[in-house]
Parts: sequence; C-alpha cells; structure tokens
Amino acid sequence: MGAEPIDLREIDKKTANVYEAIIVSAKRARQINDEQKLEFNAQLTTVPQANATDDDSEDFDNPAQLRISLDFEKRKKPHQQALGKLLDGELEFEYKS
Repeated sequence: MGAEPIDLREIDKKTANVYEAIIVSAKRARQINDEQKLEFNAQLTTVPQANATDDDSEDFDNPAQLRISLDFEKRKKPHQQALGKLLDGELEFEYKS
C-alpha cells in the first residue's frame, strides 16, 4: 500500500484553519488506533494458543492468529481513516469555552 498525498487545499476548503484540522485528525487517528488495538487484543484472546515445545522457539505459526493479523493489516491506516472522515465532513470539532 503506497502513500497517497493529500492536497492541503482540499482540507482548506472544509475547515477554517488547516493546521487545526491536521491536529484534530491526528487526535482522531490516535483514538481509532486505540480502538483497533483493543479490538485486536480482544480477538486474540479468543484464539486458542498453539502449544510450543520449547519456550525459546518462536518459529511456529498459528493460522488463526495469522488470519486476524492479516485482516487488520488490510484495513486503512488510522491516519487515512481520520483524514477521510475530515474530508467527508464526518469529523467535527469545536473550541472549549
């Protein structure tokens, strides 16, 4: 998956201040990342652990764990999701008074 450049003029059209919008989308990306991390760990707890004969050998493959990992790798990255929501108008922010 290659890096896709985002035109700052597109962000400027949607918001009053580009820099504030970037900060808001970065905070949303952190939230998305935390949510995905919790979901990933919850799914890993449901996977039966393969019994390793030697504690030092980490070369065994657990197909269920591998499938879950690949599913999460195929998702868009959190910063891409957050910027997409910002550009689609789904991400709103306001100042605290």
